[in-house]
Amino acid sequence: MTHPPHPDRPRVTELRLAAFAGHRRAVFRLGPLTLLAGPSGAGKSSALRAYEALARLGGGAELGEVFPDPAACVPEGARPDAQHRRGFRIGCTADGPAGQVRLDIAVQAEPDLRVVGERLSAGGTVLLETALRDPRKRTVEAAWHTAGPAPVTRGPLPDDRLGTALLPLRVAGRTPGQRRVLAAAEQMVVALRSAYACDPEPSRMRARVPAGSGRLLGDCANLADVLWRTRAECGRRHALFVAAVRAGCAGPVQDVCAERTGPVPVPARQGTGTPTARQGAGTPTAGLRAAGPARSGGPVPSEGASSVRALLDRGAGVRTDLLRLGHGELRYLALALVLLTGPGVLEVDPAGEVPAALQTLTVLADGFDRGLDPRQRRELLDLAVRMCERGHIRLVGAVSDASWAAGTEGVTVVDLTRD
Repeated sequence: MTHPPHPDRPRVTELRLAAFAGHRRAVFRLGPLTLLAGPSGAGKSSALRAYEALARLGGGAELGEVFPDPAACVPEGARPDAQHRRGFRIGCTADGPAGQVRLDIAVQAEPDLRVVGERLSAGGTVLLETALRDPRKRTVEAAWHTAGPAPVTRGPLPDDRLGTALLPLRVAGRTPGQRRVLAAAEQMVVALRSAYACDPEPSRMRARVPAGSGRLLGDCANLADVLWRTRAECGRRHALFVAAVRAGCAGPVQDVCAERTGPVPVPARQGTGTPTARQGAGTPTAGLRAAGPARSGGPVPSEGASSVRALLDRGAGVRTDLLRLGHGELRYLALALVLLTGPGVLEVDPAGEVPAALQTLTVLADGFDRGLDPRQRRELLDLAVRMCERGHIRLVGAVSDASWAAGTEGVTVVDLTRD
């Protein structure tokens, strides 16, 4: 049975791509567990990219960090206006104690990257609205709801950040109108910030990794280091993880272990004497080129640093190193671990000023079914349904075909070939 979401836990329930990459006037309704389905090129990855971009902006990131290649976000065929400007528009709705709160932003990608318009609204009332009045200035004119002697308060905001995330620094909260603005802004920011984009890379998961922070990166390359931590921290959670691995991996599985080994191999040195960083071929979600710790290929080991490897305990003294597992087994194992952990283990940036019980982690999983056989696919979906119905976690996954999941209670399927 699906449990209703906690009313005090903000959550994103709709993603709008008015004009973004290959999407125009697209509206995606998001449930606790949503699968974006469609063939290659349908726009699944770009939808996840837009969601993650909103999440990072909600966390206070600068526009240039979130969109290092803004021209790639402009819809194909979009022509520049008389001032040679082109851009894109995205938005979302967050439900929570403040009701339904809508956020829509317009971004100019060319000739200069900047936010040229933003609107935050709830219950039919515009709570914040910004507009670019003078292209020569690096600010936008903002007006936020006051409901006092003056209906709105006006002031400049920077054009390289999300105004909604800056409102707590500008709004005093003295009047009911101001408090309403702050409540809506906080709900939107909290709903957006706890997002974790992942796309496990099996080729990176096979090697020994340096002992580090124990926080899982978006490509799951440091999975062994995270297992070293989680296995000791919570026996119940680890037992659930072992049961999930047993259901999805070939052969007997009695335990999933992590052990310290000798010094991790240091990459070859170049002329400067500096270790060469491991260059990743992919990003956590296809097409996501934004910078950030969750998008790294893993920490560059220092000379002599200890390393960690993960193994499957088969029983009778037999243990299988992860390097022997298949591509699908490794992706299944990584995604199962993601679903059974939380912000304290995953490399995310939750709202630290809000209790964890009032936050919902949203996992953005590109290629959710990639490389999985039918049994693994079904087991992973069942695990995701169980975790999402509790309300602490939500999942937006991209799959090539969702016919195998259609009709499953608790699963919302969005067919991008029709929607």
